[in-house]
Amino acid sequence: YRTTIIEKKDSGSYKRESMKFEILGYKPRVGKRWQIGIETALELERKKRFIWDGEKIILKIYDFEDKDTTSARPNLLFENGTTDSASNTIKDLFNGKEELFDNPKPIELISELVHFSTNSDDIILDFFAGSGTTAHAVMELNAQDGGSRKYICVQLPEPCHESSEAHKAGYATIAEISKERIRRASKKIQTELQQELAKQKTTLEFPASGGVPAGGTDLGFKVMRLADSNFKQWQQVAAGDVEALAEQIKLFIDPIAENATIENMVYEFLLKSGKDLNSAITKHQSFFVINGNELALLLEEVSGATIEKVIAQKPIKVIALDRLFVGNDQLKTNTVLQMRDAGIEFKTI
Repeated sequence: YRTTIIEKKDSGSYKRESMKFEILGYKPRVGKRWQIGIETALELERKKRFIWDGEKIILKIYDFEDKDTTSARPNLLFENGTTDSASNTIKDLFNGKEELFDNPKPIELISELVHFSTNSDDIILDFFAGSGTTAHAVMELNAQDGGSRKYICVQLPEPCHESSEAHKAGYATIAEISKERIRRASKKIQTELQQELAKQKTTLEFPASGGVPAGGTDLGFKVMRLADSNFKQWQQVAAGDVEALAEQIKLFIDPIAENATIENMVYEFLLKSGKDLNSAITKHQSFFVINGNELALLLEEVSGATIEKVIAQKPIKVIALDRLFVGNDQLKTNTVLQMRDAGIEFKTI
């Protein structure tokens, strides 16, 4: 068998007191901690898997336990970073500031998990983004092996405690820490890629938005926030309440919500049309085209010239706001006929 130390020195930033405990007479020195919970430690001790050399505790790990690298990986947690290394990664990204996030996951561990459990073009979903380690790991892994993995990270806007270092540094929520870490990690990976290519006398121009350079790695990301619809929601009224029904109908003369924005409407129409949020969106002077010609959106203004430009794009479907045609029924009628003659599905909202 081989042995692995399971008791690590504290760097001073570790705060989980629940991982500091005595077991069967072993007394780790002050400033040390266990990497495993007490229940696991007791079970391993029962199986006589610990060795105490008078100074540290080490764990017996048998060769047969980790030969199948696609399933059981007993050494995974020992070989791929620690909470301390993860904290140091964040400190480095944030210019050595105090710890902004308690107990982050090691990027080495997440990279290894992603590497052996996914294909190079998979989508990795993390419902608990935390400090943003998953996004960081996916970008770094793509840079290393040329993969095209994508990530979706979900994080509630959980407030940072007012006494926390994160709040003092200006981060009101955990989600803000996640976003800033991804931005900084992206820039860091860009710099490292450019330095490596400079050695090869090759250049790589990254778009200002952080997108994909020719032959390069995608380091851009979008931030979506769950919000109310940009369109007024119909409220069911009591049967026979004519006045309430009349008020509802008045509201829907124009169904656009007061707080609606053009950008938000574009993405809501994408979702309601069954399109991916990563769809290619091209902004023309007065309309949007999605994925080349799959969909065109008229949301700002409309005229005969605009309709001709839209038809020239040969979209499969066109969605327009009905209020753009208010006071100009002739233009709306002509638009319907022109779209039909061009074989384009036309719909107004």
